[in-house]
Amino acid sequence: QVQLVESGGGLVQAGGSLRLSCAASGRTFSTYAMGWFRQAPGKEREIVAAISWRGGLTNCADSVKGRFTISRDNAKNTVYLQMSSLKPEDTAVYYCSAGNYYKTTPNKYIYWGQGTQVTVSS
Repeated sequence: QVQLVESGGGLVQAGGSLRLSCAASGRTFSTYAMGWFRQAPGKEREIVAAISWRGGLTNCADSVKGRFTISRDNAKNTVYLQMSSLKPEDTAVYYCSAGNYYKTTPNKYIYWGQGTQVTVSS
């Protein structure tokens, strides 16, 4: 069992930056691939970024490439999402997730956090 708690969301102006953190409980964190997803009102949940269990592989959605970076610190049981050059269309609830495989689809992930709101004003 893994429990995930996101933090770092908030209100920011377009062009600004935020860093989301996701703290995981349990001693098996380093064995899971991790993903960040987001869901805007009326839209489906979509992948933002994923990282393999050791951090050697990362992938970002085309819409955020060059602006967002995913990373993890297995010693701290934490995964991060550094977001820069934020746009109003990045506004969504951001979710952290853990899964057994390095994938980009939500149904491949087992554990989910409660989400953190990111709002980007124009």
